[in-house]
Amino acid sequence: MSSPVSSAGAEGAGVPVLDLSDVVKDYASEAGAFRALHGVSFRVRQGEFLSIMGPSGSGKSTLMNIIGCLDTATEGTYRFDGTDITAFDEKALAKLRNDAIGFVFQQFNLLPRLSARANVALPLVYSGHALKERNARADELLALVGLTGKEMSRPAQLSGGQQQRVAVARALANRPRLLLADEPTGALDTKTGAEILAMFRSLNAEQGVTAVLVTHDPGVAAATNRVVRIQDGRITYDGPPTKQALAGAGHDYQAA
Repeated sequence: MSSPVSSAGAEGAGVPVLDLSDVVKDYASEAGAFRALHGVSFRVRQGEFLSIMGPSGSGKSTLMNIIGCLDTATEGTYRFDGTDITAFDEKALAKLRNDAIGFVFQQFNLLPRLSARANVALPLVYSGHALKERNARADELLALVGLTGKEMSRPAQLSGGQQQRVAVARALANRPRLLLADEPTGALDTKTGAEILAMFRSLNAEQGVTAVLVTHDPGVAAATNRVVRIQDGRITYDGPPTKQALAGAGHDYQAA
């Protein structure tokens, strides 16, 4: 059986999954242009497990939207798997999102009338896979996230933690190159949130999933191997999740 997640060839091992260079994002407002990102540069390599951390208004949501191809930069360059996607049109970005990026959201975003199996298989419908293949893939992924026996359960029949596990399985359906999670424990209690973080760590360590968690929570960031802190649209720290880094104190960051 093939790996449940993506596996890049050895020839691509040295190419970053993400490579952002001098990314600027401006928004128009009645008061004039507002700059949300000020020349952000960083890379994410295959197999990394990192968090992008910052308070409300720091620019982390804007950065997440650009990483996830939900928005585009005003200036700068974004390379995904070595390909410059800066000038991609919406159709090309939509294809990239579906084929290469798996999204996990705070509120799960499961379709209430569909079973767990059908929710996980949904991205495969858009990719044109046959029903038998979709169901087999969905069951494989539900087993991977610890939900064997829950294939036919609807979201209302599942706990919050189980719903988030379904959402993670759905995000992995197309074997994405990147798993991008927005506050993945924000709607969960502390114990369940810790279980979801442990699952992310397992997916990274055992399945090689490249994962980026976007959060304001130091506890979530502490579970990752690398922290990128953003403040006022600028990266202020990029390194291991030390106590000082998680507190956001005493760091000056210079992009390489």
